[in-house]
Amino acid sequence: MTPVEGGSLADHAARRVREHIRAHDLKVGDPLPGEGWFATDLGVSRAVIREAFGALAALRLIDVANGRRARVGAIDGSVMGTSIEHAVVTAQISVAEVWDVRRTLEMRTAELAACHRTAADADEIAREADAMVAAGDALQQVTQHDILFHQAIARASGNTLFRQTIRSFEPLMTIAVPVAWRTRVTPEQRRDILRTHQQIADAIHRSDPAAAVQAMDSHFIASISELLHR
Repeated sequence: MTPVEGGSLADHAARRVREHIRAHDLKVGDPLPGEGWFATDLGVSRAVIREAFGALAALRLIDVANGRRARVGAIDGSVMGTSIEHAVVTAQISVAEVWDVRRTLEMRTAELAACHRTAADADEIAREADAMVAAGDALQQVTQHDILFHQAIARASGNTLFRQTIRSFEPLMTIAVPVAWRTRVTPEQRRDILRTHQQIADAIHRSDPAAAVQAMDSHFIASISELLHR
């Protein structure tokens, strides 16, 4: 195999590995042929295949662990999160743009969660909302429970892509939630923020999609309007 236009030997090998997954209808966790098999099949060195495997593993498309064969990987929102964080840091997109997209997605996941949630889902969402209240002024704990709250809602939506997309916002939430929290300087302002989380949890528990959407919209208005203004 020789280098093709628009990529190196490793790039081409990575594409062939992905083609192999599609052609053989492989699913998450299914094993792949070894480096030697692909090297022989493509007429390249094992080093080229090793580089291709490394690139695919970085994207979580395959799972490579010492001592066992590579396997088909599962979708992982952290990959998207790394890309979004990089885009913000390098000024390709703004935090306001990210939060505008997030607001749209979060309103939809709240609506779906109210329609599809299980009793366990509703309990988990309420538990994370209550944990934020219990955390008081422990900002790190508030932030962590806030992240888990929104991820629980996305999980309850029943849509895997929503779940992983919401997960991709975690790196930015780790930074933005404390900043937004610090803009709420009075106890009443902070209680308002916590109250909106509990209103969302209550609407989802009552299986009221319209109320869930309205509560989530109010949450974003109350929580980040000052942050985005700044």
